[in-house]
Amino acid sequence: MTEIKQPTSALSSPRFCNMGTFMRMQKVDSAEGLDFVIAGAPFDTASSFRSGSRFGPNAIRNISAMMKPNNVIMQVNIMDGLKGGDIGDFNVTPGYIHPTYQAIEEGVAGILKENTCPIVLGGDHSITLAELRAAAKKYGPVALVHFDSHSDLCDEVFGQKYNHGTPFRRALEENLMDASHSIQVGMRGSLYDPDEHKMAAELGMKLIPAHKVREMGLKTLVKTILERVGDKPCFLTFDIDFVDPAYAPGTGTPEVGGFTSLEALELVRNIKDLNFVGFDLVEVLPAYDHGEITAYLAANIVFEYLSILAMKKKAK
Repeated sequence: MTEIKQPTSALSSPRFCNMGTFMRMQKVDSAEGLDFVIAGAPFDTASSFRSGSRFGPNAIRNISAMMKPNNVIMQVNIMDGLKGGDIGDFNVTPGYIHPTYQAIEEGVAGILKENTCPIVLGGDHSITLAELRAAAKKYGPVALVHFDSHSDLCDEVFGQKYNHGTPFRRALEENLMDASHSIQVGMRGSLYDPDEHKMAAELGMKLIPAHKVREMGLKTLVKTILERVGDKPCFLTFDIDFVDPAYAPGTGTPEVGGFTSLEALELVRNIKDLNFVGFDLVEVLPAYDHGEITAYLAANIVFEYLSILAMKKKAK
C-alpha cells in the first residue's frame, strides 16, 4: 500500500478542510500492512432510551480534526512508528440487529486477519458483541475491560435478547469472554433489580461500581485491573457514559455521579501494559452534545489508546 503519512497539519491546512476521517488521517481500503484501523459502526437500533448514536462516528471524526499527533505525556507521536488510517463505516442495516452484527463481525475479522488492531467508533453498545465474536475467533475467549455506568449484563430488555443492555450476557453465553480475567468499572445509578451488580460475580466477572472506585482510589483501581487481566489478550470497551454528564452530556442513558474527563484519560493511559487486541468507544449521541464536548472527549480517549499502541511499538 501507499506510504502512511502524518495527519494533515492545521499549520498548512485549516481544520475545517479535508475532514471525514479520524484526525484527518488517510482513508484506507484495507488493513493490510497496518498497525491499526479506525472504523465506524453507526448503529443505534438497540438503544433503549435516546436514539441517535448512529451519528456518533461522524461526530467524533469531525471534532477529531482538533487533535494533534504528539502525546506529550506518553512522549510519542502516534504516526511516527504506527501505520494506520480510517477505513470508513461498516455497512450496518438500520432496524435489523443480526445483519448488522454480521457486517461488523466480518469487518472486524478482516482487520484482525491482517494482525491489525481494530478501533471501532459506535453506535450503541450492542455493537461490541459482534466485535467480540470476531476477536474470539482469532484469540479464543478474551479478557474484557469495560468502562461504563451500566453493566450491560441483562438477560432481556423489552423481552428481547439483543439490546445495548445485553451484549456481555450474550458474550459470556457464547464463550467469547474469559470471565475470570474480565472486569467492569464505573457502574452507578438507580436500578430496577437491587442485586444487578451481584450478577457479575455470579457470572464469574468482577464489577467495581463507581462508589467503590471512589473508596479505593484510581491507583488501586489500575492495579486491580492489571492484576485481574494479566497477560490475556484484552478487548477494551469504553462507553462514554462512564464519564459524568457534566463532562459528557451527549449520550443516550446518562447517569450522574460519574468520572471527570481527566480521570477517564488517566485510566486509559495507565492500563497501557495490557495486551490489547481491540478497542471500541460507544454511545456518543451528537444531538445532546452541546459544544461537541462529548465527541471531543471521545476523540481524545481514542487518541490515548493510539498512543498506547505507538508506545508499545516504539519499545520493541
